[in-house]
Amino acid sequence: MAAAGGETGLADVPYVMAHPALAGGFLFNTYPFRIKGGQLSNQGNKVLWAVRTPRNNGPLTIVAHPLGASTPVVRETRPADSSPGEIYPDGIDVPIPGCWEISLKWPTGQAQVELNYVISP
Repeated sequence: MAAAGGETGLADVPYVMAHPALAGGFLFNTYPFRIKGGQLSNQGNKVLWAVRTPRNNGPLTIVAHPLGASTPVVRETRPADSSPGEIYPDGIDVPIPGCWEISLKWPTGQAQVELNYVISP
């Protein structure tokens, strides 16, 4: 995790870079992200995904699972309806705490990133 440069207008917002470095995510509200007793909604986890290659008006497909495990799986699709640039706002929530592997796929690329989730009081 790092902080963005001033030219983005997000100088104080932490972010993560995916591997390969074709995508990154600006992390809003809190990090590590929170889960609330297994509830999957209204947790306040916010990510602004930015992709390096053109999205060609195609969606971002997100598949997440705990690092080193195949289940549980969280799947989401985000439309290419935000601007400027190649961005997708997201609020990915997961059912259990731990490190999660997030796979991102859009029409011209794919990447992975790991995000940590902790239990919120």
